[in-house]
Amino acid sequence: MKKLSVLAFAVAAFCGSAQASVIQVETANATTAPLASAQAYMDAVNAALLDSSYASRIISSYDSVSHQSLFGGNSNFALKSTIDFVVNSRSYFAFRAGVDFGLGGAMFLDGVAVDFKSNDMWWNGNYSNPSQYFTSRGRLNAGNHTLTIVGFEGCCDGNQQVQFQRNEDDWTSFSSTDKMGGGKVPEPASIALLLTGVGLIGATRRRKAAAQA
Repeated sequence: MKKLSVLAFAVAAFCGSAQASVIQVETANATTAPLASAQAYMDAVNAALLDSSYASRIISSYDSVSHQSLFGGNSNFALKSTIDFVVNSRSYFAFRAGVDFGLGGAMFLDGVAVDFKSNDMWWNGNYSNPSQYFTSRGRLNAGNHTLTIVGFEGCCDGNQQVQFQRNEDDWTSFSSTDKMGGGKVPEPASIALLLTGVGLIGATRRRKAAAQA
């Protein structure tokens, strides 16, 4: 019984070590003309992030976020936000990203483009104008998912926000308290490896006890 309790505790700790989204924001000095597709924006931002001015932050909430507040400077930059989250059961989701990308940008879900705009985007806290924010809706299966937002700002950046709506509940900003399980769901092989390790520890302890008897 004691051994089973230890195993259960170990697996629970391993699987439930993170209960919220993980949000990374990356930037570098850059500028571009408006681009013709979501993939063009992704490629251009990724190329810009190779610059020596590259910087990165893990943030606790995607609410009232600005380049100025995270990195200093509010002009001529590329921005990439990566949000890793976990869905525990198949559910209907909607996403919206209010941004300030004067040169346009795009949003991807699990590597697939779901929205892009090449116009001057200035969300400014208002979701009444669809041309000023990214949006996507659909059902997601249980498992790990990634929402990625990329874009370019000329001058001068304002606050940004990224939110989700699950099964038509209230809109919620991605954060370290959103209970969206940002830690990756462990693969079965990883769990098996963990159990094997715990089992070996138990076997070693039994051998030592037998030798001392």
